Amino acid sequence: MDVHPDLEPIAFLLGRWEGAGVVGYPTMESANFGQEVVFGHNGKPFLTYQSRTWLLDGEGNKVRPLATESGFWRIQPERRIEVCLAHPTGIVEIYLGEVVFHKIELRTDVVARTDTAKDYAAGHRLYGLVNGSLMYAYDMAAMGHPLQSHTSAELKKVAEFTPDE
Repeated sequence: MDVHPDLEPIAFLLGRWEGAGVVGYPTMESANFGQEVVFGHNGKPFLTYQSRTWLLDGEGNKVRPLATESGFWRIQPERRIEVCLAHPTGIVEIYLGEVVFHKIELRTDVVARTDTAKDYAAGHRLYGLVNGSLMYAYDMAAMGHPLQSHTSAELKKVAEFTPDE
């Protein structure tokens, strides 16, 4: 299945990526985590997105699951981008941003939370393709704290994309 032509600016994301990073925040101890991210498509003008993470021990072994999120990435005219993400913890986010070559910068436009979700106010994400690796940094404002570093990781592409059915 051909990739929709509107997706050309973000087609480099297509595939399965795996790697590791660091997570921390004032409300938690810093730790290493592993991550898998899958970007797919079904021929329409959006990418599907799934991410899952797990805590790693000192030797790099999986200890327990951490965060997971899924959503859709849509390119708009003039290399603008909209990203809709849902989390099983009761949070939904809409990010707006732009694509400049292989760099994507996103900021939350809308955050919605259920009554039982933790306090989360805003996010800022920066993704970039650097020497074949997908690098990213995620800042968040949550639990009464201002926007600040939360996670960063380096992911390697381990599989090309498979069209969604």
